[in-house]
Amino acid sequence: MTQPPRRGALVAGERVLFVDGRGRRYLVRLETGGQFHSHAGVVPHDAVIGRPEGVRLRSSAEAGFMVLRPTLADHVLKMPRGAQVIYPKDLGPMLLLADIFPGARVFESGLGSGALSTTVLRAGAEIIGYELREEFATRAATNVAEFLGPEALERYHVEVRNCYDGIDASDLDRVLLDLPEPWRVVPHAAATLRPGGIIVSYSPSVMQVAQFRDALGRGPFGMAETVEVLQRRWHVEGQAVRPDHRMVGHTGFLTSARLLG
Repeated sequence: MTQPPRRGALVAGERVLFVDGRGRRYLVRLETGGQFHSHAGVVPHDAVIGRPEGVRLRSSAEAGFMVLRPTLADHVLKMPRGAQVIYPKDLGPMLLLADIFPGARVFESGLGSGALSTTVLRAGAEIIGYELREEFATRAATNVAEFLGPEALERYHVEVRNCYDGIDASDLDRVLLDLPEPWRVVPHAAATLRPGGIIVSYSPSVMQVAQFRDALGRGPFGMAETVEVLQRRWHVEGQAVRPDHRMVGHTGFLTSARLLG
């Protein structure tokens, strides 16, 4: 499999989104002769292959569907998971907090299902990843290749090991953590980051944040900050404009700091 196409006609072998009239999304791999089945009927894959993105068609039950390529956010929310993912509302801010750039040498630990890895690799960085559970490491690599193509794995170097025991890398630009005890990594990050390098940790609990900030404060790090991202959609329909009754509230805290020379 080469890198999935991002332009042109939809082709067999790539994953697409079937979106129904209510906005429900279904991630499907197109196969010659295949069929998409749902409660609203059947759609032959051959009716989609070779068509442009945004094509609209009807199922065997006359239900309407639109077909699009998935965005990175769609991929993160719909991909197979071995662990809870970092949600899109936090992935974007993490990219900016860590100031990820093409060619950056990034250490990541707590790979989970590969949501953060996919985001960082798509931004052009190289990842040295430590994951304690082999099945999570395998799942993360699979999800990376699914969205970015197997070529991305050339910049994704994953080892099944515990980062609390140390980091066998040097001259790192960034350290990204999604771990229960990120404070235990602070001394290792201080030894492997270059001066001016950035560490970012995703933590669901404020007590984790407190211990992480304490460790940062006792080390050679400065400019520490912790933020929480809340996402609220708005209902806009004619003159009816109001906040949605539901919102994506707390998922995790994002803490960043820089290594001072």
